[in-house]
Amino acid sequence: MKALQFDRFGSPDVIVLRDVPKPEPGPGQIRIAVRACGLTPADWAVVDGLLADQLPPLPRGLGFEVAGTVDALGEGATGVEIGDGVFGPAPFDGPTAGAAEYALMSAWARIPQGVTAEQAAALPVAAETAWHALDDLGVQPGELLLVHGAGSTVGEAAVRLALRRGIRVIATSGPTRAAALEEIGAQVTGYGDGMAERVASLAAGRVDRALDTAPTGGRIDRTDQASPAGGSLPTLIGLTGAPDRVLTVSDFAAAAELGTRITQIDLRYDLMDEFARLAGEGILAVSVARTYTLDQIQEAAELSQSRRSGGKLILAL
Repeated sequence: MKALQFDRFGSPDVIVLRDVPKPEPGPGQIRIAVRACGLTPADWAVVDGLLADQLPPLPRGLGFEVAGTVDALGEGATGVEIGDGVFGPAPFDGPTAGAAEYALMSAWARIPQGVTAEQAAALPVAAETAWHALDDLGVQPGELLLVHGAGSTVGEAAVRLALRRGIRVIATSGPTRAAALEEIGAQVTGYGDGMAERVASLAAGRVDRALDTAPTGGRIDRTDQASPAGGSLPTLIGLTGAPDRVLTVSDFAAAAELGTRITQIDLRYDLMDEFARLAGEGILAVSVARTYTLDQIQEAAELSQSRRSGGKLILAL
């Protein structure tokens, strides 16, 4: 089968497309014929050496989240049959992962009717991160939540999940995703000079809590109406009145300095069936910006690292 691998750490140019054996499912696992694999910033971090001392030796595969058709069942795998469409996380500690013609899965959910494989593969990391961030922040129904960086995949998922929970949402976003966020029920304003004043005006009072989902901790790329360099956590603290009312999913260094909360996801994916249900009802979705083939991985990586993707990037097979 064709699969993306890397056998040394570094930038994405170490990733190569190879012919390798199909992986065999172990106890409780399934194997799928992959139809779509989602790309995340964590992919490039792992390629660069993140968790290197916690994972088996190289070579290693690429791709944390997949969708496809069940091809083989490991011993003890239940609740699924050959030919079922499923999505979820792909183990990334072996010589292949999700970015391959076939992938293993230890946790999964059925792809809901009306949801494409590409749309399903876009969900796991963003939905898991957003769900736990909202829980960790402690935002309650009826409160006012500011989602900064709502045009990101995690940001959009957080807006949708918060609205589902009965939380009022103000979202900061560039022009690419603003209309879509307004359509689902958020009040939206742009980044840049005067952001705090605009948010305060929309809030008509103090913001109860703020969630920073910008991929770079608030430093939105300047092609998309940038916030000032240095991050937006101080602004979010000012809007909420206290550091513990602010949580970031990305800017951990600034959070440690300023005393804001953080969310670090352990990738349990124990909510896959709930994400599938919400996706099937049209409540949970992540915008797919572009799809690529496996041999276009360098082009996809370049766009992903530019922070200008405008949504989820998918490898389609």
